[in-house]
Amino acid sequence: MRLRIVLFLFALLTAAGAHAQSTAATWNSDLTAALQQAKATNKPILAVFSGSDWCKPCIMLKQEVFDKSEFEQFAKDKFVLTRFDFPRSKKNKLPANQTKINEQAAAQFNKEGSFPLVVLISPEGKVLAKTGYRPGGVAAYDAHLTQLLAKK
Repeated sequence: MRLRIVLFLFALLTAAGAHAQSTAATWNSDLTAALQQAKATNKPILAVFSGSDWCKPCIMLKQEVFDKSEFEQFAKDKFVLTRFDFPRSKKNKLPANQTKINEQAAAQFNKEGSFPLVVLISPEGKVLAKTGYRPGGVAAYDAHLTQLLAKK
């Protein structure tokens, strides 16, 4: 009997883990790929420009919002998620090709060099709105993004 219960619980946990993995949001790191996906799905891009190892508001935004499963649930059917990171530490240095991709995206959508910067971009590549860190966690940020989209 105990073995049956253990096997049942294992199967249940395995299924829950597989479901959690399948609903996880996928973050792009290439603007061209993100634009192609946005056009194919008719969803706006949510592009994040961050300094993951030096920008405190960037780190807070990631921890308080983007790393939360509630945000993943909110965003998965609404946005094509894309992240462009600009770390400063040598231990966090990105490959040269990714650095180039990030710099090209910044030249197009973050000319002012703001961090963190969240840019909502239409599938056609037009800037819909720009924002940054806002306190209040996932629910407040999701409401803010919804409000920004409603204005467009």
